[in-house]
Amino acid sequence: MSKRRAERLSEFIKQEVSKIILYKVKDPRLSFITVTEVDISADLKNVKVYVSVLGNELERKNTMCGLDHAKGFIQTELGSCLRIKYTPHLKFCLDELTEKRNRILKIIDEAVRGSSVIEKNGSEE
Repeated sequence: MSKRRAERLSEFIKQEVSKIILYKVKDPRLSFITVTEVDISADLKNVKVYVSVLGNELERKNTMCGLDHAKGFIQTELGSCLRIKYTPHLKFCLDELTEKRNRILKIIDEAVRGSSVIEKNGSEE
């Protein structure tokens, strides 16, 4: 399979899974979720769907349980809109990168604010 085809298929699956979760799944545990990335295997039979979840650790855990519970439905809905021989097996993974990125940005913002406070205090003396 060409790299370009895999990228197109990954993007399509990302959009479709997002739509299915948003509009068709009626589980309240899946309310604050974003599909961030999709990795597809070379044989197109396995897909890792990375999701970002707003909330604390307990809410994330509940959301992941909700996704596992709805996985069969999501897979069936996805299979109806894909034009490939097999419907890929979905595996949902929590995207830790988004949380780490936000934490780093917060640290940078605090450092910038701290340096501007030091500059203001230094210029007043």
